Amino acid sequence: MRSMRSMLSRPQDLVTARLVERERLPELIKIAERYALALTPDIVELIDPADAHDPIARQFIPSKPELERRAEESLDPIGDDVHSPVTGIVHRYPDRLLLMPVHVCAVYCRFCFRREVVGRQRALSARELRRALDYIRAREEIWEVILSGGDPLVLSTRRMAEIMQALAAIDHVKVTRVHTRVPVVAPARVNRALVCALKAAGQAVYIVLHANHAKELTPKARAACARLVDAGIPMLSQTVLLRGVNDDAQSLGELMRGLVECRIKPYYLHHPDLAPGTAHWRTDIAHGQALMRALRGRLSGLCQPTYVLDIPGGHGKSPIGPSYIAANEAAEYEVEDFRGQHHIYPPRLASSSPAKRGRGAARQRGGGGEGV
Repeated sequence: MRSMRSMLSRPQDLVTARLVERERLPELIKIAERYALALTPDIVELIDPADAHDPIARQFIPSKPELERRAEESLDPIGDDVHSPVTGIVHRYPDRLLLMPVHVCAVYCRFCFRREVVGRQRALSARELRRALDYIRAREEIWEVILSGGDPLVLSTRRMAEIMQALAAIDHVKVTRVHTRVPVVAPARVNRALVCALKAAGQAVYIVLHANHAKELTPKARAACARLVDAGIPMLSQTVLLRGVNDDAQSLGELMRGLVECRIKPYYLHHPDLAPGTAHWRTDIAHGQALMRALRGRLSGLCQPTYVLDIPGGHGKSPIGPSYIAANEAAEYEVEDFRGQHHIYPPRLASSSPAKRGRGAARQRGGGGEGV
């Protein structure tokens, strides 16, 4: 990664780079006192200061609504704390857990659900990391370890290799998943040495890329992802549904297609979490479901992520996409196709009465056209 000195990490840096007007400096200072700030040179290059609706600026440049906290918002919106038995571990599901070796990111997304922590807490000490690994070793039900944070790929190549090798040495851990923004925000960091560090013998390694807009998939970012995939490391993606960034079918579809073109399978579309000061990014769930219907009708199945909500209080993720099947009064199923038409399953026999055939004929759902 380029020198930290070339990053923008102070409000004054944003003014100097002419990304924001000087009049906004007091507001930005107030936000930066509470939430971490950093933009890499690669991200700065993508921002168009003349575009008031620039999707990259909206994700990374602070704005005044971040200081407005609503009653439903929480410092720990998805309940990490209640599932953290030792420092650096979040163990919410039976067969997998999060290992968070670092709380630093290359960039700080303004909508981050861990915004009260990232950039503020230090990385795990050697002793804390040993305790976290001991916790994993002692629990044979742990099949998958997810490296998160912070962004694990900001760690040195040496430390990244040590963590990957330590996990590979645990017999019951078969899969390691790494969640990261680095390939799009600092693609030069994904060099041959880092790729080699990520490949651990006897371990299935997956990289999950966080990307929210097709504009992020620059030629340099695509090349960084290709270096990982060409080395035999499969990639998935996760995206946050964000008002003013990707909350329309065209923007979301372009992103999903771009990811698939990079050989990255769209995995999750997250409904935004209830983190403090993030209300201006949230859509409602009905809008998200309508977007999923639009994708289903327009794009290949390869481009379909699972729309999920991380239930507040630590109850885990649940899929919240639209349903296409329902039981009817005749104890049959009505299945909706991508055009919004309904069909009986299993199909009724030709000998059925005309009344039944009429009731079972495909019909158009009112308002279903937006999903086509």
